[in-house]
Amino acid sequence: MGLFNVFDLTHDIAIDLGTANTLIVYKDQVVVDEPSIVAIDRVTNKVIAVGRRAMQMHEKTHENIRTIRPLKDGVIADFEAAENMIRKMIELLYGGRKHWFTPSYKMIICIPSGITEVEKKAVFNSAEAAGAKERYLIHEPMAAALGIGIDVREPIGNMIIDIGGGTTEIAVIALMGIVCDQSIRVAGDEFTQGIMDYMRREHNLLIGERTAENIKINVGAAITDLDNPPEDYPVNGRDLISGIPKQVMVHYREIADCLDKSVAKIEEAVLKTLEITPPELAADIYKTGIYLTGGGALLRGLDKRISDKTQLKVHVADDPLRAVVRGTGIALKNTTLPNDQRFPFLMSR
Repeated sequence: MGLFNVFDLTHDIAIDLGTANTLIVYKDQVVVDEPSIVAIDRVTNKVIAVGRRAMQMHEKTHENIRTIRPLKDGVIADFEAAENMIRKMIELLYGGRKHWFTPSYKMIICIPSGITEVEKKAVFNSAEAAGAKERYLIHEPMAAALGIGIDVREPIGNMIIDIGGGTTEIAVIALMGIVCDQSIRVAGDEFTQGIMDYMRREHNLLIGERTAENIKINVGAAITDLDNPPEDYPVNGRDLISGIPKQVMVHYREIADCLDKSVAKIEEAVLKTLEITPPELAADIYKTGIYLTGGGALLRGLDKRISDKTQLKVHVADDPLRAVVRGTGIALKNTTLPNDQRFPFLMSR
């Protein structure tokens, strides 16, 4: 390690601060990919764990420990917990190694396109509290477009649907800007809640968020007729009638039915965005199709359902979970250019 590396006190990091997961790019690599959750000791008010370790504690804690998901519907709901989570996740970049000097950071964080000015300020303030001296924000659909390799500078219309944990972002992008968009608070968390409600209603089985998430991953579907259906999935929970733990087997068609209303809301938002798209850009989208990113893009049959509804081609990104953070990393590199050459859609403070 050279002398200048030792005294390099400014580190550039790109953060996808998601409702469900937080990802961080450092030195062109995704080095942190953890659930967006923090565990706090109620007595000392100190952070016990973040990410996967905190998720293992979720819904299993005693009265002295509480787990907090700092983000709700894509925005910061608990400022202090968000600050602690960002700070602790940044520490994961170095594998527990200590710095001789406390580094400062240049951070770029992606945010929903429908975020308010107050919510933007909360993100800026959380980044500053976590040690950022230079802060930038980028909208999630734009970051997703960069992450899947779309040339956003071209006068060609591209439609992006990014389905995260808290929000679904739908945007038409051209000439380095978002021409029209919809941001709805229907996404992975609503899918999870829908599964919990269904299990309680149809099977008299009480399950938690983690179990519902596993059901979504293993047998989640958007249509009832899959070419390669998953096997039935065993679900453990508490019987609401007897109060005794029990197990039931769940078929993917059941989950497709219980998620139908939530997926229909996403379809409606897609159609609404297409309705307000300028005709020349609509002509481009007919040729280029629609791009699906985010964890929700992994829902079985979702691409086929949206394609049937819109009569357009639908492409699922190669790595939909990391498309946004990779695009955020590309935007981070752009911040080193002179002001007149930077992406105009970057917001700084």
